[in-house]
Amino acid sequence: MRIVLSTFIAAAILNLSALVGAVSANAAEPSMRAKPDANSIGIWKAVVPNGMKGELDNYDPIGLVAGALIKTDCDYNWRDPDDGKLYCFASPTSLVYFEAWPKTYIRRAHNALDRLVAPKPGS
Repeated sequence: MRIVLSTFIAAAILNLSALVGAVSANAAEPSMRAKPDANSIGIWKAVVPNGMKGELDNYDPIGLVAGALIKTDCDYNWRDPDDGKLYCFASPTSLVYFEAWPKTYIRRAHNALDRLVAPKPGS
């Protein structure tokens, strides 16, 4: 009984010392508030080709249908298999909604863009 108890105590001390070591290692980690903005760094931004030009002046089609002008950088995009046109999205959620009825959303987004954006002078 004494051997089992001493083995249990030794295991508890070993686990406790590992826990204290992990906490002190994490204490050296800088605060999330001190880190740079996630939009300016990260591997998800490294793969976005510069200067991608999508339909609808790079506005999110789902945003347009909802009545909002949301500019995108085309990091989430979809290419129409019928005509090859590229559509850009502000979020993956927007892209998923769009993929349910793409032709309907394309038509509605074009109509909404005509209503939301004032005509340019001289056109």
